[in-house]
Amino acid sequence: MRRADRRFGRVALAMAAVAGLGLAGAAPARAADTGSASGTASTPTCSPAALKTALGRNLTGGMNHEGVVLTFRNLSGTTCALRGFPGLGLEDAAHRVLPTHTHRGDTWYAGDPGTRTLRLKDGEAAEAVVAWTHVNAGTSDAVHASYLEITPPAATTHRTLAFPEWVDNGDLHVTALARHIDVPG
Repeated sequence: MRRADRRFGRVALAMAAVAGLGLAGAAPARAADTGSASGTASTPTCSPAALKTALGRNLTGGMNHEGVVLTFRNLSGTTCALRGFPGLGLEDAAHRVLPTHTHRGDTWYAGDPGTRTLRLKDGEAAEAVVAWTHVNAGTSDAVHASYLEITPPAATTHRTLAFPEWVDNGDLHVTALARHIDVPG
């Protein structure tokens, strides 16, 4: 009986050691993830309050496609970082949330530049391309928006900008943020 107790004790001790190593390895992994979201520990993530968000150049094209270049300008007075995709949402004229489906990656106007950490000095900007179709304007398949909710990457608050557009099925396509995205035309 004692031999079985000792064997059980050794197995339990070994399992505890392995579990402890696993937990010890998990903490640095979480810290590394946090660091990559903000660039580095010394470069904070750009807060929504520090960014001037604007709809830039309108993009038009055939086949009922429309789009816009979305810009985020750092007005914080210091360098901050952005990484990833902006969050998007549609609202009606009364600011009620409308059904919205955001697709990340390539758009009709531009290929996705890939996700990179952008360190923006005060006054510098990043941009993304937003695209949608409006084939079904005025039908039950279309959403008539009045406003666009724009959430910077890693943020939980958004800006709301005027956006009087018909959007088929509430589908918006958006690229990752980049310093500049080439759009033909």
